Amino acid sequence: MNRTDRLREQMVSGGLDAVIVSSEINQRYLSRFPFTDGLLLVTLQNAELLTDFRYLEDARKKADPQYTVVTPEYRFAQIKEFFDRDGVKTVGYENETLSCAEYARFAEAFPEYTFQGIGGAIEKLRERKDDGELSDIARAQEIADAALAHLLSVIHPDMTEIDVALELEFHMRRAGAEGVSFETIAVSGAASSLPHGKPRNVKLQKGFLTLDFGALYNGYCSDMTRTLSVGRADAEMKKIYATVLRAQTEALAYLKEGADCREVDAIARRIIDAVPEYKGSFGHSLGHGVGMFIHEAPRLSSRATGKLVVGNVVTVEPGIYLSGKYGCRIEDMVAVTRDGIRNFTRSPKELIELF
Repeated sequence: MNRTDRLREQMVSGGLDAVIVSSEINQRYLSRFPFTDGLLLVTLQNAELLTDFRYLEDARKKADPQYTVVTPEYRFAQIKEFFDRDGVKTVGYENETLSCAEYARFAEAFPEYTFQGIGGAIEKLRERKDDGELSDIARAQEIADAALAHLLSVIHPDMTEIDVALELEFHMRRAGAEGVSFETIAVSGAASSLPHGKPRNVKLQKGFLTLDFGALYNGYCSDMTRTLSVGRADAEMKKIYATVLRAQTEALAYLKEGADCREVDAIARRIIDAVPEYKGSFGHSLGHGVGMFIHEAPRLSSRATGKLVVGNVVTVEPGIYLSGKYGCRIEDMVAVTRDGIRNFTRSPKELIELF
């Protein structure tokens, strides 16, 4: 069953005759075509992709063929014609992402329809990746792994944190990435204690160097973190690194179909908190879903609910952060399979000492 038909199943169960898809990510997910300034219209019988002349030729070649590509002069007139042709009365809309102003325009233009929010219904569909999506995610991670290998071959003491980030990003683009999954993190020395620190125009500083980055390939993200040592690691750094690595290893060993999302976070957190000087230093959740958006469901956290299912793709990224001194995180991205997990991340996890 294709993605749009899966949406139609939800429409039937929710009593909807049609759905207007306004989120660009969800539009791409359903139609397999990236575009802006447009809409998808889905009824139980038909589907249309509304866009403008800029995308017309490309959309007709690349969009899912079940979507008729239309470039109307007046979009509201096209929407009404399409819905009336299929006898639409109740219309679903993406109430979690559609602006209040845009909703007001729809409601004013179409008083004859009843509008009903669908919440995160399409995002729920996206939680379970199909084989094509897993292939794209795997390729995105291959590009990221290759970028790290390249960086390790060229990194030198006179590079700045910004230089390091740009080297990763440039290599990923040359290898076929559409772009980066998110702003690259490359922070060293005391700044490594900032989980989402921004690269600075300063030379690499002694201590940990945390690299958190990912590639965007065919609309799908990758996400990985490796922590290196600038100079020789001291005893405390080695202890921190070993603790984080053990927390990640134990959490990965627990993952499988049916694994409890809250418990996997607890496994890693217990290992870190068992070391008195690190108790409370792991302040973020263990992981998150990855797909067309870098942070999506399911979550691996102390507040998570539910269990993992086949097709989920999640990160496993424990960390220890000692304010103003050290920060260490190790992150892999895995898919839940019938047999356990598939780890997309191939980069080594032993502590690498630079220079």
